[in-house]
Amino acid sequence: MVKIDPDRLMADLKRLRGFGAAGSGAAGPGASGPGVVRLALSPVDLAAREWLVGRMTDAGLDARIDGVGTVFGRSRNSGPALVIGSHTDTQPTGGWLDGAMGVIYGLEIARALAENDATRHLAVDVASWIDEEGTFSGLLGSRSFVGEAVDESIRVATNRQGERLTDVLDAAGLAGRPRARFEAGRQVAYLEPHIEQGGRLEAIGKSIGVVTTIVGLRESRLRFTGQRNHAGTTPMAIRRDAGAALVAFIARMNDAFTQLADADTVWTVGRIDLDPGSMSVVPGAADMYLQFRDANPARLQAMDHALAELVRDFNAHNAVSVELQTIDEPIEPVSMDAALAEHIARAAEAIAPGQWLRMPSGAAHDAQVIARCMPACMMFVPSIGGVSHDFIEDTAEEHIVLGCQVAATAVASMLLQLSAGHS
Repeated sequence: MVKIDPDRLMADLKRLRGFGAAGSGAAGPGASGPGVVRLALSPVDLAAREWLVGRMTDAGLDARIDGVGTVFGRSRNSGPALVIGSHTDTQPTGGWLDGAMGVIYGLEIARALAENDATRHLAVDVASWIDEEGTFSGLLGSRSFVGEAVDESIRVATNRQGERLTDVLDAAGLAGRPRARFEAGRQVAYLEPHIEQGGRLEAIGKSIGVVTTIVGLRESRLRFTGQRNHAGTTPMAIRRDAGAALVAFIARMNDAFTQLADADTVWTVGRIDLDPGSMSVVPGAADMYLQFRDANPARLQAMDHALAELVRDFNAHNAVSVELQTIDEPIEPVSMDAALAEHIARAAEAIAPGQWLRMPSGAAHDAQVIARCMPACMMFVPSIGGVSHDFIEDTAEEHIVLGCQVAATAVASMLLQLSAGHS
């Protein structure tokens, strides 16, 4: 069996955490705060990418930062090659493992295979895709890799501070560099290891999740239009209160979605805006931003229909009107490759018998994009308390190490089988 080096794995993860360490205890470069702020293409992110290029080069990979900011380490072996990747950019209040763990797994697995006589000929490429978290344009690195036409996205993208992506790439010296692209015939499979970012594994005492599907999602804005008026002089009976209408609508929506949902269906009203937002004014307009996710395309469609019917019924019976607007194109669920998932399941059963399960991913990942061009799979390790996208995000070190050993064993199995098929 291929053996990873746990000390080397953890040292690299902790060193990467030092780039942008934040939260209680963090005090500057090299700090050890529990969280990380490493927004895509920020100075600290670029420094982390340069460090990662060095570590990949030390591991014998041909590594570079490409024209959109992705770090790509290409094996010098001829292939067939398996790509292991995730992301090292974070949310504004990020955790130290979200994305980063999968990238460092790839680095450690490439080293471990190279150190084993039976596997040193196998090809593992390692990627840290740029901007998975959407600081400028979500999933940009993986979209570029699969050949999506991203030039227009790059041209118009800005961050919250109003910085243009084109200017940031130019200032970093990346504009015009070649972009990492899928090599058909050589790159034949993709693995993305990740923290779960939820609490299911921890709740049932399991150590490994074998991902079956990455859920689809819908994002909408519902705008309620009433009439502004004085909060003290307008009787309740004649008010056209857009804020109250919004709250009432949410209650009806919750009831309707609950009737359609299973245990993995989720929906979130993540933002509400009231106009004018004054204690003394009856809101004349109110916006709610809705997202819902599910792994079942038929259920997503049923929720779409239920939402539209709720809007029609609300408009027919209320003085406040509501308009449903789609924010982004629907994202459909993406199934992970069953054959690759079976390698992960066998490795998990061999190393941690009975401590794994098959499960969907409720979060979006680069794997759903990479699956457009080659078979893709994912695996999870538990998140303590089910918390992610927060400074307190964490995973027990024993689970990090176990997950990497399972992944390395699965990768060796995948590549040996794929190599036999290509000989």
